[in-house]
Amino acid sequence: PGTDLPVALALHRHLFESGAADEAFLAEHAAGADVLRGRAEPWTLVRAAEEAGLELDLLRSFAELYAKSNPAVIRCGWGLERSRSGGSAVCAVLALPAVGGKFGVRGGGYTLSNGGAWDLKPAAPPQSGWGRAINMNRVGRALCELDDPPIDVVFVYNANPVATLPNQERVLAGFAREDLFTVVFDQVMTDTARFADVVLPATTFLEHSELRKAYGAVALQYADPVIDPVGESRPNYAVFADLARRLGVWREGDREEPEAMVDAILAGQANAREALREHGVAFPKQGSSVIQLVDVHPQTPDGKVNLHPAELDRQTPRGLYAYVEDPTTEEFPLALISPATARTVSSTFGQLHTEEIGVQLHTGDAAARGIADGDPVRVFNAYGEVHTHADVGEEVRPGVALLPKGLWSHNTRNGRTANALAPDTLADLGGGACFNDARVEVERA
Repeated sequence: PGTDLPVALALHRHLFESGAADEAFLAEHAAGADVLRGRAEPWTLVRAAEEAGLELDLLRSFAELYAKSNPAVIRCGWGLERSRSGGSAVCAVLALPAVGGKFGVRGGGYTLSNGGAWDLKPAAPPQSGWGRAINMNRVGRALCELDDPPIDVVFVYNANPVATLPNQERVLAGFAREDLFTVVFDQVMTDTARFADVVLPATTFLEHSELRKAYGAVALQYADPVIDPVGESRPNYAVFADLARRLGVWREGDREEPEAMVDAILAGQANAREALREHGVAFPKQGSSVIQLVDVHPQTPDGKVNLHPAELDRQTPRGLYAYVEDPTTEEFPLALISPATARTVSSTFGQLHTEEIGVQLHTGDAAARGIADGDPVRVFNAYGEVHTHADVGEEVRPGVALLPKGLWSHNTRNGRTANALAPDTLADLGGGACFNDARVEVERA
């Protein structure tokens, strides 16, 4: 976990050194290739394999396979950015098709989130002059430490921060403040709702109108409710419109009816609006075959692929593509990961799963600690600890422990989850969370 950057840079070095880099494409369509080449130079396949814990032959065969394959597409998902060098890792991965010459053919290039295929406008222009912006990954610090002024009110919607945010002990301490007025707007009694002074019932997607971009694909979908709101539950747009009026920030021309909001959001896209009305789903450029660097081009000032954006380089503490060393220590030698599973969506549906969830350990790591399958264990580091049982086997790599994402307090023996062990440090770009930088020790309890 957290070693994607050296692996990607080693692939770049291999492409440049082996003659597989598309120098003609880089000369005509790219900028910053020489800087990327220089930043990749220290990362041989041997060094990257050692840092990442990969078999050298496996990494070499992958590098050779990617170099010779055409078409080749890189699917860059979510997860690799959740570490100390995560932003640079994403940039390095997305630069591979340019260096490897994988653009310009159908099925080549890369795919990430494709939500940008839709130019959706806000239903009303945003207001300026609002107060502080707080990074959600540091809500615990904000609730416990901000004093100029302190946070007196929290309104939680579409979230379960007690269960999902890093540095969970600090988050719990913040929500436990007696002087904090907490409103939770949700469909179920989440771990966060138990800290609320007021719980407001929210509608589910079955009870309200919804416009959504697809998650990774390019579809835009609209759905009307299929049942009336249950009890006193209300949709987000109704509650926030009401709040805007009561707080005196409602403006003439602001919209709150779903149809009016959709019309404003899709202004100028009549075909999409008609497709949504007729089918409930719309696609951009329907019937066309979109090929990167043929039909669509970078939206940079010069129209070129920028492999070393100066703005990102300035934002990155050590410069773009700079790798920050693995935080593993002798005291906390195991890398803790918390991937998604089929049981929940983030923490949604966690109320349906009340069984105790164990920490997965590799057989060798468990044996070295005198831990057998099913033993009670304590997983801990400087941030906190989780009490549960051990699931021992071969499904995780040596040196890695696994506690799934989306657990609730009832899934462990002490009411803590993997986020009690996750640091609230930030990634090198975008202020992202560093869940994959959690390092722990496990002992028999």
